Amino acid sequence: MSADNQLTRRQRDDLRAIAAMIIPASDEYKVPGADDPAIQADMLATLGRDTKLVAAALDHLARLARGPLAELDAARRDAVVHEFRKNGGVAAATLVRVVLQCYYRNDRVLSSLGLELRAPFPKGHVLPEGDWSLLDPVKARGGSLRRPP
Repeated sequence: MSADNQLTRRQRDDLRAIAAMIIPASDEYKVPGADDPAIQADMLATLGRDTKLVAAALDHLARLARGPLAELDAARRDAVVHEFRKNGGVAAATLVRVVLQCYYRNDRVLSSLGLELRAPFPKGHVLPEGDWSLLDPVKARGGSLRRPP
């Protein structure tokens, strides 16, 4: 069952509203907001194991808003979201993670960042060689972690 069928209409509307607040569209960078229909469809199609926590976050937002978040004016919506950020806990963090992961895998967003439209593997991405001496203090601590059996 897709998340589209698991979230109520109000939850889907509120998801779109909060997503637009997390990542608004940008004319300057020519990218859609996270409320874009294609990005929203991706979110709903891929929620999977996060559906319950996202639904809980959206219900928490609705309780704070005393109704649908999507129907509030901008000032009241901002106040509700500010309160939600302070007390949303794991559900709020999951909601934000879902919005970000779906947004940053959208082809238009990847293109705007100058990234090649492909999966990171099997081709991989080349990372510049780092300063391995930064790990010296960790190595010097020795075996502070328990050993596997």
